[in-house]
Amino acid sequence: MKITVVGLGYVGLSNAILLSLNEEVVGVDVDKEKVSMINNKKSPLKDKEIIEYLQNEDLNLTCKTKADEDYKDSDYVIIAVPTNYDEEDEYFDTSLVEGVIEDVKSVNKDVIIIIKSTIPIGYTKEISKKYNAENIIFSPEFLREGRALYDCLYPSRIIFGGDEKYTKNIIKAYLKASKNAPKVLIMGKTEAEAVKLFANNYLAMRISFFNELDSFAESKGLDTRNIIDGVCEDPRIGNHYNNPSFGYGGYCLPKDTKQLYANYRNIPNSMFEAIIKSNKIRKDFVSRRIIDKNPKTVGIYRLTMKTNSDNFRKSAIFDVIENLKKENIEIIVYEPTLKVEEIEGLRVENNLDEFKKCDVIVANRVEEELKDVKDKLYSRDIYQRD
Repeated sequence: MKITVVGLGYVGLSNAILLSLNEEVVGVDVDKEKVSMINNKKSPLKDKEIIEYLQNEDLNLTCKTKADEDYKDSDYVIIAVPTNYDEEDEYFDTSLVEGVIEDVKSVNKDVIIIIKSTIPIGYTKEISKKYNAENIIFSPEFLREGRALYDCLYPSRIIFGGDEKYTKNIIKAYLKASKNAPKVLIMGKTEAEAVKLFANNYLAMRISFFNELDSFAESKGLDTRNIIDGVCEDPRIGNHYNNPSFGYGGYCLPKDTKQLYANYRNIPNSMFEAIIKSNKIRKDFVSRRIIDKNPKTVGIYRLTMKTNSDNFRKSAIFDVIENLKKENIEIIVYEPTLKVEEIEGLRVENNLDEFKKCDVIVANRVEEELKDVKDKLYSRDIYQRD
């Protein structure tokens, strides 16, 4: 088969690499530098398996900035472009998705389109009606940032929303490339969209639960780890996804929680609004704990969400920084991925020894190089993982 993948972020690139192990794949992205790097077997993303597979595997993968001709003879087009949440409209901005569909349909009405971008519940059915095209289907992704290709190689499950006649060949391609034997679920388009948003909201809820547990323990002078260990020995709860943080963030959870809550308009609910509120309350709590230390200078150790990440997007630390700014505290940032002297009006200091002179050092995730300043370190990274 020939498969065109549009959008080469974590989702698009990991899917393109996976499928190119056995199929002909064309990757498309407007970023010329990214396209050049991939064609030269270099990863534009910080992902161990993506780096290794680009360097070492014989991939049938070619990347371009435009693919009009490739749409004409593709069997499938996978759309993995970003869909940011529009706060004013309370809706994902799907304009990039629609732009790709328009381009594809203008040259090839028969090609099967698979949407992997995160979209509102009901979107695929609406866009199918608009183009009178049942061959537009939805397939949610469940990939972790920094381990996206690993999660493609060892998927927890494979889900497609659409008629089986459009999905059977691409499912075979995914199963052929997978290194495990995942369960395959075929369902309605709207049900598949709901799976994605409800799964991410559950994860956000779990993060919020353990963060609020930690807020209680810290306020009462209790040992958070002992409480979490005791709670999570219950096999119904499990000892995973339970490490406290400054709040959830990143590519998916902030926008997915807001979108699902918006989808609940006129439907009785309380939980999904509470998840969003809980995340804000947690960041405000963390900020107050730092402010109560009366520091003149606060060092922010890394803007990234977690260890081995290069993503700042919607990082919880930015809301903490905004709260500290209101107290006129001098804030210094240590972020070695930045090659600038300033970000958002804050001084960047990437000489680690100089950075460590700050009165308080704030770290969402603790790394070995901070062990010598643990007396001035503020972090809620109980297990030093995730």
